[in-house]
Amino acid sequence: MALNNTCGARPVLPEPAVGAGAQILLLALVGTAIGMGPAGWLSGLVFALALWALLSAALRRSRPIRFGPANRVTLGRATLVGAVTALVADSFRSAPPVSLLVGLTAVALVLDGVDGKVARRTGTSSALGARFDMEVDAFLILVLSVYVSMSLGPWVLLIGGMRYGFVAAARLWPWLDAPLPPSTARKTVAALQGVLLLVAGADLLPRAATTGVVALALALLVWSFGRDVGWLWRGSRSTAGVRGRVRGWVWGWVRASAGRSRALDPLEARAKPPAAIDPQRLLEPVAG
Repeated sequence: MALNNTCGARPVLPEPAVGAGAQILLLALVGTAIGMGPAGWLSGLVFALALWALLSAALRRSRPIRFGPANRVTLGRATLVGAVTALVADSFRSAPPVSLLVGLTAVALVLDGVDGKVARRTGTSSALGARFDMEVDAFLILVLSVYVSMSLGPWVLLIGGMRYGFVAAARLWPWLDAPLPPSTARKTVAALQGVLLLVAGADLLPRAATTGVVALALALLVWSFGRDVGWLWRGSRSTAGVRGRVRGWVWGWVRASAGRSRALDPLEARAKPPAAIDPQRLLEPVAG
């Protein structure tokens, strides 16, 4: 009997492989149009391979019945991000066509607001889809910060690296990994990062204005992360306090219960040695 017909087996979803194929096709079109160098080709192909491998592994863990329309939109956006990655890597050799870079990034940013609406309207929201969407956003911000840093300086990399630094810090301090409450401000700041970096990368403003735009993006991001870290810290301290009090109450109750059980244990009472008998009292006459 085939494996797909066994009890409890899930169908193998073809979307990761289709996405990798679409990524390679888009790289071929872009590379042929601009004469992309080896760095661009290598970066684009590594992105396609990594996307296929990571997405396939995530699907094997979550085992969804179907991929869903919202995840297809996110996969299309990831394909565009792969092309942007190739253009940015190729920019170390020669400046890429700004119009092409801006166009691909703009479409990817617009689609960022589409996949969430599609998920809500079709009732296909999932933890996998939310994580997929977040990782694509974070990587696009990282790539754009690398591109802008080549003209403004390495300080711009703080924007792209802040989320990955937060994830690394959560490995050392697990309280940072606690779930955060929904926040419109957090979503707005995250969406603005891509827009402001795109404005800076389009090279439409004077250098001073471009620096101000990127500095504003960094300040908003620091404020958003700082607010979330403060909320997580306060939550971890209050949780630790409650746990300590509960632990003290439980330990006190256990000790008190153990003391009462020893006082009332008949076996323990019978096990006590009898009181010593005075031999002189045995010789005393019994009163008649």
